[in-house]
Amino acid sequence: MTAIDSSQQHAYDKVDTVHMTLEEVRALSTRVLEHYGFTRPHVEAVTETLVAGERDGCSSHGLYRLLSCINTLKAGKVAPDATPELHDIAPALLRIDAKGGFSQVAYLTALPHLIDKAKALGIAALGINHCAHFSALWADIEPLTDAGLVAFACTPSHAWVMPAGGSKPLFGTNPLAFGWPRPDKPAFIFDFATSMVARGEIELHRRAGKPIPEGWGVDAEGNPCTDPATVLDHGAMLTFGGHKGSALAAMVELIAGPLIADMTSAESLAFDAGAKVTSMGGELIIAIDPHRFLGAQAETELARAETLFESMVAQGARLPSQRRYLAREKSIREGVWISKTLYNDICNLIR
Repeated sequence: MTAIDSSQQHAYDKVDTVHMTLEEVRALSTRVLEHYGFTRPHVEAVTETLVAGERDGCSSHGLYRLLSCINTLKAGKVAPDATPELHDIAPALLRIDAKGGFSQVAYLTALPHLIDKAKALGIAALGINHCAHFSALWADIEPLTDAGLVAFACTPSHAWVMPAGGSKPLFGTNPLAFGWPRPDKPAFIFDFATSMVARGEIELHRRAGKPIPEGWGVDAEGNPCTDPATVLDHGAMLTFGGHKGSALAAMVELIAGPLIADMTSAESLAFDAGAKVTSMGGELIIAIDPHRFLGAQAETELARAETLFESMVAQGARLPSQRRYLAREKSIREGVWISKTLYNDICNLIR
C-alpha cells in the first residue's frame, strides 16, 4: 500500500489517500474481524460486502463501515458467532433468524433456497429477522439477477429521517433496491435511500470536514442545515421528493417491519439505547422468475425490456448502476484509494 503522488492527489480532490489493491482491502478487513473474534463465516461474508463497496466506488458502504462493525460489537449489539436458523414457512415463503448477527451470513444461508423456490413457483419471498444491517442492498440483489431472477429488497434502519410535514425523526433511510436480469449484459439495478442521501454520505462529509448540500437535513429546530455534525447528532435527515419519498419510507417500515415481525426504525433506535451503532431489524427480499411467469413468451418479453433500455441510453440517459459497473472495471485493474485518516483509524483497531 502506497500513498498516491501529487498529480493523483489533485485528481482525488487533494485528499491525503492510501492506494490499496482489492486483495489488500480484503486482507485488512479479514485481519480486523478475526482480531475481534468473528467466526469464519461472518469474517468472509462481511469482508466481501466491504470489498464490493470499495470495488464499485460506493465508499460509504466500503471499509468505512468496518469502524461501525467493531463499535457495534463493542456495544454488545451484534453476535460475532451467530448461526442463522432457516424456517420454510410456506411454499413461497422463507424466514431466517440471523440470531443477532450481521445480515450477510443469514442471507447467504437462505439464498439458494430462495432461488430454488422462485424458480419452482415463479415467485418467492424471504424475510431476514433479528439482524444487524449495514450493507448496500444491491449486493443482495446481484446474486438474484445473476440467477436470472427479477428481484426487490428493502430494509428499515434507525429513526434518523423526518417524515414530510413532521417535526422529528421517525423513519430510517429505508433503502429500496430492484434488479432486472439482462442476457449477456450487467443487470439493471437501482438501490437508493428514501432519504435524500444515505446516512453514510453525511458521515463521510463530517469526517472530511465538509458541509453537506442544503436539502439533505435540518437542525433540531427544523431549519435547513449544512453542518453534517448538527444534522447527525441533533437534527434530522429529509426524505427525497417530499411526501412521495415519505410515503415510500412508510411502506418500507411496514413491509420490512411488522409484515416480517421485525423492528421499525423507531424501535431499532430505541434498542440502540444511545450506543449509535448499526441498526438492528430485518430485510424483505422478493424474487420473481420471468421464465416461470411468462413461459414460452419469456424471450420475447425480455427482448422488449432491452428495447426500453436501449431507448433510454439513446436519449443520453444513464442506466442505474452503470457508474458502479464502470468503477468496478477500473478498481479491478487499478485498485482503490481510501482516506489516509480512515486507513489509520482502521489500523488502530488492531494496534
